[in-house]
Amino acid sequence: MSIPGISEAIIRHNSNASSYSRGEEYYRRGAITDLKKRGNLIQAEVEGSEITPYQVSIRFDAGGITSASCTCAYDYDGWCKHIVATLLSCSRQSERIEERPTLEQLLNRLDILQTQRLLQELVENRPEIIDDIDQFVSLIDLPKPKTKQPSTRQSKIDTSPFRSHVLRILRDGLKELEYGSEEDPFTDDLLAVIQKARELAENGDGNNAITILETITETYAQEWDELLDYGGDNYSIAEPLDSAWTEAILCAEMSQGERVDLQVMLESWQDEISADFSMSLEALHQGWDYEPLQQIMQGDDSAELWENGRPSFADDLALIRLQILERQNRYTEYLNLALAEEMTLQYLTQLAALGRVEEAMSAAKILMERAEEGFALAKILREDGYLVEALEICIAGINLTGNCLYEFATWTSDLAQGLEDNATALTASIIAFKIRPSFRYYGKIQDYAGEAWLTIKQDLLQTLREQPNWGIQEAQVDIFLHEGLIDDAIKTVERDTYYGSELVHRVMDAAVFHHPDWVIDNARRRAEPIMEQGKADRYDAAVNWLKKVKTAYFQLGQQAQWSAYRSQLEAAHGRKRKLMELFKQLNK
Repeated sequence: MSIPGISEAIIRHNSNASSYSRGEEYYRRGAITDLKKRGNLIQAEVEGSEITPYQVSIRFDAGGITSASCTCAYDYDGWCKHIVATLLSCSRQSERIEERPTLEQLLNRLDILQTQRLLQELVENRPEIIDDIDQFVSLIDLPKPKTKQPSTRQSKIDTSPFRSHVLRILRDGLKELEYGSEEDPFTDDLLAVIQKARELAENGDGNNAITILETITETYAQEWDELLDYGGDNYSIAEPLDSAWTEAILCAEMSQGERVDLQVMLESWQDEISADFSMSLEALHQGWDYEPLQQIMQGDDSAELWENGRPSFADDLALIRLQILERQNRYTEYLNLALAEEMTLQYLTQLAALGRVEEAMSAAKILMERAEEGFALAKILREDGYLVEALEICIAGINLTGNCLYEFATWTSDLAQGLEDNATALTASIIAFKIRPSFRYYGKIQDYAGEAWLTIKQDLLQTLREQPNWGIQEAQVDIFLHEGLIDDAIKTVERDTYYGSELVHRVMDAAVFHHPDWVIDNARRRAEPIMEQGKADRYDAAVNWLKKVKTAYFQLGQQAQWSAYRSQLEAAHGRKRKLMELFKQLNK
């Protein structure tokens, strides 16, 4: 029983050399236990350095691995050794995988009483999950939003706890500022209170959300003058407040009089705390009954929502409206509004989510302009099992501009490999490499390239030479040394001034046979300032550089020059006992 689209080559491509080697070791010693498959989920326990085994979870579809996670702390380059070991077991010993029922299959065997008993036992063993159950039940018990009904502004919520909480946050924060704290003592706690109001709005209770927001905003405004005196600012609070107000207003039922009263309050608070509530005020003005908005949601593509120019908050307002329409299952209105507001990502992904795949594909060919739009659509298509269609969107999307191109390209490469589309996997891998070079992707491209490798390699190497060093030095050194390009590796580390740079050490080890003079000059320039400045905590680093100097002199057959140089150093620094003790290492 194997996982579709998985091979040892794929495991190598998604892990660095160290993780793969150590994962191989774990596999050989039989560290993988309880290996089972539930539908499209592989689970395993891997015995490691901790008493409790690490838990590995791997999800896949017909295109290969979609996600892989482990409970270990590894968060570096590719998959950890425990994931590698698990996948090696799946690839080499598929007969070890125990087929088990999925959660859906298990629950289908239970009646209502058995399900209740199961939940009771789970809560008894893990009391913390009752909060998750409570939240789930609260959500399904909420009444469905209604489009028209009389005002229900009479609040069922006691606002006193919210007022007290906000006051405590502000006054405790002021004390911290008085004591000279330079950290922001307000924002995180205030945003958590604002989020409570947003959760009410998301659950359809806009009126109580407004009640809480009134309390938060009024209390904040009352304390504003004192906050201002101590250097407080509203930058990080005003925008979330405006957004929360907008959502609450669009989820609430209010009479015209209540709308006027709220407008007066918002405008007053806006002036008091120097905030910008333009979006929430516009939401209050338009509501859902605004004639141009109604025309647009009914599909009238000639209607104009913004007669006097599109305001800066238009996209944010449209997104909030779309979220509400989606929660209310008003999909036709959602699609019409998304299309009119040029929210292409939302339009395409909603079409796909509704199963209207052919429409989504056709629309994407016309509307898709950003990589983000293609990536979002491709992910939904893949989740719904439309792998070929997802790859088609990827092929078009990775050639667009965007801020997610690296993630999109790597995702596309993995999907294409799983679907055995080698050409697309190669193209996507090259795009990913040129954005963020790595030795792992260099090897991946070589595997895909076949006979074209020699030509492609030169292009990749030129990319490495032309890119600024920041953030990719390790990849440059790895690849240049792998290809024997010592001069390129030297050039890469010339500006590396870190006193103990491991990368420079690696380049020196490789360069000592080809450029011993460079090693001598560079290592001396690194060691001598440390000794001259008496930086005792760095003497070991200085001695390590001197070891490179010694090796290079010996490579040149200049042992006498080395002895003279060492004697010179001992004469100059002989009183530095810690350094002289470390000098004994140079005798080896």
